[in-house]
Amino acid sequence: MSRHTVVVGGGVAGLAAALRLSGAGHRVTVVEQSARLGGRISTRPDGVDTGAEQFLMRDQAGGPSGAKRLVDELGLGDRLVHPAVSRAGLWLGGELRPLPGGTVMGVPGPQAALDGIARLDDHDADRGVPVLPAGEDRSVGALVRERLGGEIVTHLVDPLLGGVYAGSADGLSLAATVPALHRLLGTEHTLRGAVALTAAASRAHQPGSPVFGTLRGGLGGLVDAAAAELARRGVDVLTGVPVRMLARHGDGWTLSVGAAAPDAPDSVRARQIECDAVVLAVPARPASRLLRDVSPDAAALVGVLDYASVGLVTLALAGVELPPLTGFLVPADQGLTIKAATFFSTKWAHHARPDGRVLLRASVGRYGEQAVLQRPDAELVRAVLADLGTVLGTALPAPVAAEVTRWGGGLPQYAPGHVDRVGQARTLLAGLPLALAGAAFDGVGIPACVASAEQAADRILEGSRT
Repeated sequence: MSRHTVVVGGGVAGLAAALRLSGAGHRVTVVEQSARLGGRISTRPDGVDTGAEQFLMRDQAGGPSGAKRLVDELGLGDRLVHPAVSRAGLWLGGELRPLPGGTVMGVPGPQAALDGIARLDDHDADRGVPVLPAGEDRSVGALVRERLGGEIVTHLVDPLLGGVYAGSADGLSLAATVPALHRLLGTEHTLRGAVALTAAASRAHQPGSPVFGTLRGGLGGLVDAAAAELARRGVDVLTGVPVRMLARHGDGWTLSVGAAAPDAPDSVRARQIECDAVVLAVPARPASRLLRDVSPDAAALVGVLDYASVGLVTLALAGVELPPLTGFLVPADQGLTIKAATFFSTKWAHHARPDGRVLLRASVGRYGEQAVLQRPDAELVRAVLADLGTVLGTALPAPVAAEVTRWGGGLPQYAPGHVDRVGQARTLLAGLPLALAGAAFDGVGIPACVASAEQAADRILEGSRT
């Protein structure tokens, strides 16, 4: 009889883990608490993404990223498209400026052109020792502020990191957010020298080939194709079904799932599932709750991870001309509500409309800024429209269409020490047929989630062979 693995979580990490396990012959059940699959991937019927929008095409070594591998595995290569423009902007000092090159997540190397962007306070002297002792982790903001000055953090590093994590550089771990740079800081004597070496070593950004990709019709197509393939393989996929408890049962596991209410529909009624192995591909808090009876120490290590919430405002506008940019970032000290915007119909040629309407998406909300996300939709739309008008230099017309999407607790905030804490949790769980996967542990973005899922599935498969 084939071994049975339950994957808890139906986001992209859970789906990728289920594909890898079922492809290796495991009987697999996926259990997702929400009514739909895909996690932070969400696509409207018109093909516009209201969650994750793109993915890196390659990993640091130059091979296909986890997302690209998944696209290929699911036969979606013919739907792959790339940005029509590649330059991004930075709103600073009342001007929309080109985002400078020569940086790694906003940390400038020796060749970065910083005129008009930020004053460089150069305290990055070679002190005869590595920038960081081997294995030490610090916040990105603290190190950059110490070596290069506060303006570099505020005007470059914060906007770049904030665009990915909605958090502050002063609270985010070097080891978790820029691991390649962090590794070199244990050998190089200057921060800017380590940045230059990191950029030179990376094969993720190869000249002449696209860096990012998405799918025509939206990234929801990736979720739909994964679900269809899992169904073809006979994988049970349960949605709207919470996992209430995880307990060791002999050599395997018992999961208490479903709603305890007596009037719950049969499809979500409380029951137990027994299995040989478990993959937890859920956010930190539910993962910690499920681990509490399995390993209290591992649960505590996982449960300290905090999250930021973000809001996305998607607008369709008529009679507006956009600059030839993918979009722009906004430092927090520039007085705008928005922290970034994407010019969808400029960036993605397949979103260009023959009637000339343009499509934009603005991001609001930084870590700790809950008030802005509590505004009513109409008020948020007005604030975003005013900010966009300021940046574009013209009063904008009322939108033809507007939509506000809120992702509560959507982005993990990797505090310094995150990588070590996850490693310690995995060590505590090493003797059990259980693996952790997803953004709570190994990085945000579709490529990181898929790679994490593949590694988690491989741990389960290796354990089943011993």
